[in-house]
Amino acid sequence: MQTRSDDLAILLAVVDNGGFSAAAEALNIQVARVSRSVSKVESQLGVSILNRTTRRIEVTNEGQLFIETIRDGLSQLHKAEEELVSRGELPKGHLRIDAASPFVFHQLVPLIQPFKEAYPDITLALTSNEGIVDLLEKKTDLAIRIGRLEDSTLHARLLGKSPLHIVASPNYLARRGVPVSTAQLSEHDLIGLSGAKTLNQWPLKGFSTIQPSITSSNGEAVRQLALAGNGIACLSAFMVKKDIDAGLLVKLLDHERLLNNDRERINAVYYKSSAIAKRISAFIDFIQPKLSL
Repeated sequence: MQTRSDDLAILLAVVDNGGFSAAAEALNIQVARVSRSVSKVESQLGVSILNRTTRRIEVTNEGQLFIETIRDGLSQLHKAEEELVSRGELPKGHLRIDAASPFVFHQLVPLIQPFKEAYPDITLALTSNEGIVDLLEKKTDLAIRIGRLEDSTLHARLLGKSPLHIVASPNYLARRGVPVSTAQLSEHDLIGLSGAKTLNQWPLKGFSTIQPSITSSNGEAVRQLALAGNGIACLSAFMVKKDIDAGLLVKLLDHERLLNNDRERINAVYYKSSAIAKRISAFIDFIQPKLSL
């Protein structure tokens, strides 16, 4: 007994999206069709793949291995189809990219138009998430991640390193004075990031986690707060290099700054079995030499 690949793809969407309605929305089809496809697969196999409750669906023990097998199988099928269609042609299709909003604003947006000119048949969807997203759950093909990588199931390509700078506006420094040592930071207003404590561990010699007077979950908001004279911040060069060159922000405590820490690393990540590797490679190859990190 054989099952059609589209029915298997719908089943996989139900698992990845956590329910029939969510899968239908993601695939832009009716819920009834999703239900028919799942029932058809289970009927042909003679086993239950999903346990349904009023709140959620769960994969049965029998279904776990089957789901991973069809995931790999469909990935290989899509890859083979794409290679056949695109042989000798420029990559085409849809590419979904996620990155923290500062990286989108300062690095990706300026490169989108030239990329579209080079690859007119690739359509792009950009999303911004300040935290780590699940690529499967969010239907993301490629993510730009800053800092240490933890997920070994992902393929990573280092785009480069962006140094962290301690910065403040001239207006703030004129009012509050210029700190000449890390010890003097306790006398100043510090702008930090909400979330993981590691984000407020500034790379300074003999310095521990800061106690910010203002926090934001968004790195671009921290930049804007610093530009507006609200205090001292620690930000990546990729988002403040132009501000420093223009005199809008001033670098502080460079003589006490620690280099080559994990937060400087910027990686492009995607699943190793991705069936859209050509689109991903085209995008990474295009942006990497043009990034201003």
